[in-house]
Formats: sequence, structure tokens, C-alpha cells
Amino acid sequence: MYGLPPNTLINKSLFKKVVFEKFNLKAVERDRFDADISRMALAARVSSATVPALTKGKEIEGFYVLEVVLKRKDYDSKNILMLQKLIPQKLIFALQFEEQTQFCIFHTRLQQSVWMPTDEATITLQGLTLDDVWNNIVATIGGLDAQAEESIEEQIIQREQLEKLLRQIESLEKQCRTEKQTRKKYELHQQIIKLKEKLK
Repeated sequence: MYGLPPNTLINKSLFKKVVFEKFNLKAVERDRFDADISRMALAARVSSATVPALTKGKEIEGFYVLEVVLKRKDYDSKNILMLQKLIPQKLIFALQFEEQTQFCIFHTRLQQSVWMPTDEATITLQGLTLDDVWNNIVATIGGLDAQAEESIEEQIIQREQLEKLLRQIESLEKQCRTEKQTRKKYELHQQIIKLKEKLK
């Protein structure tokens, strides 16, 4: 499963009732969770006990793969974040919808892979320590560079800033297109140019 060693596989069901009771969820939250999620199971545990070639890291002693079968592809990410809070462990979410899988991992914020055919979805254990393995998985799922000079956290912050900048530009361009006053249109255009300079 997901290209992981057989010793890591556990396949232990996690019931929605446990989630509802643990969080004492309101009816609206239960409905939102139930609208997205069909069933869940802890699929695998990666640690130095299950993969003897790996040594404990300074921060990571092990992590779980939580398989989540979805009822719809455009799920609410709040439900995944809630599951992360429920289980006080390092988790990789393997979200499944029909014949496709998306991996998610929480590191500073929720990182999401692209959707891929389930039979091609693999988790590569690359590194000598569990810290290295975890960082490489975060980088792969989040589309980051584990070998870059900047840390994974720095890359995530930079990407967030870039996304924010692009949203600002998009919003200003929209305003500029609909603006009737020439002076105001010119001011908006100047703001767009300044923001685009920051992108370089």
C-alpha cells in the first residue's frame, strides 16, 4: 500500500462517532464532516520499529498514514484540519475519491498534492532519520524543494506571500477593468506595476 514496507501496515478503522464525541461537535459541524467523509482508517505506522533502517529523529519518532475515503472531491479542508487536531500524531492523509488519491500533510499549514490515480500514489521514505524522511515527504506533497538553501518552513512562508501578492494583483486588475474615472484607473495601474515589481 502506497509503496510502504509491509511491516508498516496496520489498517485500523477510525469511526466517525469517535470524532463527533471527542470534539463535541455541533449538528452543523457533524453534517459538514459527514457530507465529506465516508470512512477512515489508520493505514500504516512508519517508525524505527516498523522500518529498522530508519533512526529516530530529533523531532520525529514516527508518523501515521490516515486513509480517508471521501464522498466528494471538493471537500472542506476544515474537516482534515479537525482530524489533525483529533489525533495528536504526525499524519499523512491519503484522501481517496473513486479511483484517485490526494496526499495532504500539515506542516505550518495544510500542504496538498495533486490528485493522482490511486494505483500510482506512493509515499517514498527517503532519508536516514525520520526527521529527514518527514521533511522529504512534506516537500514532495507540498511541491517544495527539500534540497534548497531555504528551510521547508521558509519556502512555505515565501509561497504564501507570493500567493497573497498574486491575489492582490488579480483584485486590482479587476478593479482597473471596471473603473470609469481615468485618474483612478491610472492610480490602480500604478499600484499593479509596483506589486508586479515585487514578484521579480
